[in-house]
Amino acid sequence: MFYAILKTVHLLSIIVWIGGMTFVHFFLRPAVAALEAPERVRLTHVALGRFFNAVLVAGVLAIGSGLWMMGRIAKQTVQAGAQLSLPPEWMAMAVLGVVMLAIFGHTRFALYPRLTRAVTAASWPAGDAALASIRTWLMVNLVVGVVIVAVTLLGLGAAGL
Repeated sequence: MFYAILKTVHLLSIIVWIGGMTFVHFFLRPAVAALEAPERVRLTHVALGRFFNAVLVAGVLAIGSGLWMMGRIAKQTVQAGAQLSLPPEWMAMAVLGVVMLAIFGHTRFALYPRLTRAVTAASWPAGDAALASIRTWLMVNLVVGVVIVAVTLLGLGAAGL
């Protein structure tokens, strides 16, 4: 039962993270494009702040639950006297999950503060530049997230890896 709860937390965390990146990139960004720079940058700043706070929680939950589940399987396998051999898809998921967390860390703790400084200074060109960098890294992270989902569900051979 506990494993099922961890797996649910893990999956819901990933849904929040990947779904949020999809929303920001494909729905929020085009919707605010018609706004003047001050409104566009301020609105996106507020929305990203809320999203990044949610992703911070989701990322910790995803990594924590994933490590816990892998550790639990490893412990049960060793206790049963069997040789541990985690599926390669799990290893790919773990490694790419850490990559996603690192990209998120850069976006949240390096790029987002640039956006905050631009909004505080009412420097809309600097805000647009910060948003462009954030958008690029969000897209990279979205692609990595989709690759993780594909690898996990289809296997390494189907994803072309």
